[in-house]
Amino acid sequence: MTAAKTDSFISLAASVLDIEAQSVSDLKRFLDANFTQACEYLLACKGRVIVIGMGKSGHIGGKIAATLASTGTPAFFVHPGEASHGDLGMITADDVVLALSNSGETGEVLSIAPLIKRRGAHLISMTGNPDSTLAELADVHICIAVKQEACPLGLAPTSSTTATLAMGDALAVALLHARGFTADDFAMSHPGGSLGRRLLLHIHDVMHSAERMPLVEQSASLSEALLEMSRKGLGMTGVTDPDGKLVGLFTDGDLRRVLDQRLDVHQARIAEVMTKNPITIHADVLAAEGLKLMEDRKINGLFVVDDHGHPRGALNMHDLLKAGVM
Repeated sequence: MTAAKTDSFISLAASVLDIEAQSVSDLKRFLDANFTQACEYLLACKGRVIVIGMGKSGHIGGKIAATLASTGTPAFFVHPGEASHGDLGMITADDVVLALSNSGETGEVLSIAPLIKRRGAHLISMTGNPDSTLAELADVHICIAVKQEACPLGLAPTSSTTATLAMGDALAVALLHARGFTADDFAMSHPGGSLGRRLLLHIHDVMHSAERMPLVEQSASLSEALLEMSRKGLGMTGVTDPDGKLVGLFTDGDLRRVLDQRLDVHQARIAEVMTKNPITIHADVLAAEGLKLMEDRKINGLFVVDDHGHPRGALNMHDLLKAGVM
């Protein structure tokens, strides 16, 4: 491949990105009273948000519906062609319909628009032509007009579909904020994969507790502490005072330092070599926050304590790795 062709590819690609970026930026002029009214209809919806669109608008509509659904606004996509053959029964008076059509003259969408209105559902249109038939039929219209498509022929939907997608995201995020949607709410819609694990898993889900928790009293010898570490396999042990509160921590790293000092492991007491006032965490904290704490403090393990400083569990980096938090 010649250098000239490579340069041509890059130049054309850069032009596409510039045109589409400008098209999205220009949408801000359409954030007006109509956008606010659309948000109010969607926020007050007692049923579901039904997104419809043909062709490329349909593909974009599917993504907008998925984004709305995952951010607190129940929604799904209905193909307007299928709606004309029975699927219109999915739409009720409690629903709000978001109809997408760049031209505003898509036949399959226009054919069912009057029926949607007759059912009593609010109709929001998103088109590139505020004077179009669909815009006039709708209860409220959001304009997504672009100056030009990124396609050099001006034919393939490029800038227009990008603009539609961006405006859909603007609606979803505006509604998310209005609903007070939280990270915990988001997690409930995303239980699978690494994202779900990071948002749903708490420290109590991954920690070792009860008899699996390595603990010795501060009166124990260093050798007893080493045996406890070996039995529990976490590379550390907690040290408690007579009241059962965590007062220290001894790790594999501490052992290496002890050996460098040539201390007698049979004679030394754990209280003499432990790290006092160790970093701890609570059980109801997200496991992802525990990971960040360990990374920030450059430690490999944590003890979990209650409000009174009593140990309730322990975990290390391997536990978080195994749980898929990392």
